[in-house]
This record gives sequence, structure tokens and C-alpha cells, in this order.
Amino acid sequence: MEKLKVGVIGGTGMVGQRFVSLLAEHPWFELTVIAASARSAGKTYEQAAGGRWALETPMPEKAKGIVVKSAVDDMAAIAKEVDLVFSAVDMKTEEIRALEEAYAKLECPVVSNNSAHRWTPDVPMVVPEINPEHLAVIPAQRKRLGTKRGFIAVKSNCSLQSYVPALHPLKDEFGLNKALVCTYQAISGAGKTFETWPEMLDNVIPYIGGEEEKSEREPMKLWGHVAGDHIENAVAPSVTAQCLRVPCSNGHMAAVFASFDKKPSREEILARWAAFSGKPQKLSLPSAPKQFLHYFQQDDRPQTRLDRDLEGGMAVSIGRLREDAQYDYKFVCLSHNTLRGAAGGAVLLAELLRAEGWLDR
Repeated sequence: MEKLKVGVIGGTGMVGQRFVSLLAEHPWFELTVIAASARSAGKTYEQAAGGRWALETPMPEKAKGIVVKSAVDDMAAIAKEVDLVFSAVDMKTEEIRALEEAYAKLECPVVSNNSAHRWTPDVPMVVPEINPEHLAVIPAQRKRLGTKRGFIAVKSNCSLQSYVPALHPLKDEFGLNKALVCTYQAISGAGKTFETWPEMLDNVIPYIGGEEEKSEREPMKLWGHVAGDHIENAVAPSVTAQCLRVPCSNGHMAAVFASFDKKPSREEILARWAAFSGKPQKLSLPSAPKQFLHYFQQDDRPQTRLDRDLEGGMAVSIGRLREDAQYDYKFVCLSHNTLRGAAGGAVLLAELLRAEGWLDR
């Protein structure tokens, strides 16, 4: 299989760094372009990002010498040079929306980590194991944009990756009707490290701007369906969320409470989780975890430090399943927020797009 040439726009930030790290040795994609703000343009990637490299793994040697382009000023040249771009830009929402549409209109597909287009009705927001069928809305989006090849596809909010995958295989079979979720989110979700955010040491902040609204609304789009030229959002189950920032470097945890129309047994839930797989597993996509959902029998698992890197950080860990006095069941979930929840989830989405022919020329 010939590699597709790819670019990362917004490559100097934390999620952009994760994209660069994942793409440097990817079997299907060749990283040829890194773009960022005008102040980084013209520098090598090592010069632009080396002083603020935030990952635990070193900067890939292949990326160090790439000369950074301007994500805005060099847009036309970038679109000609690559087969798709990954978007992790840090701009105002309306600016991101315009930038991503501009790349798409230059016939350059965009796979975005940003939230700007998550509520655009004809932009698929996809967790590949959960709603790959939503990619069928792409032709309608291309018609609106006036493109033959260009389009935008996005991934959902990072915190959803912990609890929605656990609820999904139970939803239809047992009639999930409501869920309460409390998330405990790592500081890398804010693009921070303890060095850049020392105020988070020995601290918990009970507010993350916009996060609770995203956690309650975005599952409705994931669980919706393609209706002609748009995604029709689901209206149930009801989801309520509370989101806290906690002093962990990576890993978003969720405490989940769920009720069903037809209450399953504990054994039925465990069997559903063990058997659940999606299109990425069937297609053996390079970034797909072999076992998407892992259940731990130990009372003190999953733990952030021990389990966030499970299957390259692309699996979801679950534990502490038990009955609840007010809801039917409660349990705990964990996912790696910058891998499964951000750059890794977007790379997996791009792999699915390629495998299904959406990136063909």
C-alpha cells in the first residue's frame, strides 16, 4: 500500500505534538508537512517546538528538520503537497471553522481534533468503533462545499472516549434510558504539564469551561443517524455530567451511573463488553486496539498510571461494576485523553477513511 502524504496544522501544541509522534513512523501515512502560527513559520520543527516539547517520548528524528509552514498563509501550497491534513490548531472557534472549510474547499480532506465543526450538521463526528456509518454523510457535505474530494471529519470530545464506548454496547439491547457521568480529567486535556501549570499540584478544580455541555450533548450526535444531507441527533438516553480537573498528567477517568428499560444481569453486561468490537477491529486498522474494552476484576482498577497506556493508549479500561441504590448499575472507566481521546482517535478515524475509500484520488 502506497503511503498517503499528510500534514499536521497546529503541530507545535500538545495535541499537535502527539500527532507528529504518531505519524512519524505510521505504516499508511507519511508526515511531510507541519504547519503552525506565523511566528513558527520558517523555523525547523525542532526550533519551533523543541523548547516546549511536552510528551514523555522524545521528538521523532524524522520531524526535527521539517521546516514549519504557516497554517494560514501557506494553505494553498500545503493543500497541493498532501493527501489530507490533521487539524489541531489553537484559534477562535469561528476562525477554526473557516480555516478547516478553506482546506476542504482546496480539495484537501481534514480530520480534526477541534470542536469547531462538531455541530455542523453534515460533518461526521465519529468514534470509529461506534458510528462509522456516519461517514455516509460526506457526499452531502461535498455537495454543499462544492468539492469533489475535500471534506471535514471530526472526532468527539476527549472525555467521551472513556464512558460512551462502555455504554454503547448496552444501549440498544437493554434500553439505556439515563446516565450520570462524573469525569476526572487530566491536565494535558488543557494542553498543560505540571511544569507549565504548577497551580494544579495538590489541587482539584471543579470546573472545565464548556466540558459538561459537550459531555451531555455530543453523545446524542454519536448515537444519531444519517438522514439525507445531515446527521439527525438522537433524543435519548438523557445524559447529565459533571467534569473536574484533577492533578494527573494524562488519562481521563469517569464514574458512570446507568439505568435501563430492561435491567441486565452483571454477567450480561460483562459479556457484552468482552464481545464488543467495531469496524477498526474487523479491518485490522493499524491503530486499532485488539480488545477495545478491557474489564478489570480487581476492586482498585483501572488506575490512571497503571492502565492509561493499555494497547498503546487506544483501549478503554473499565472496572468496579456493581448495582446501585438509585441507578441500576455504576462503574468506572478510563481512557488516555491525548491518544484515544485526541490525536490517536483522529489517526484511527483517518485509517478508517482510507480503508473505506474516502481518501481516494
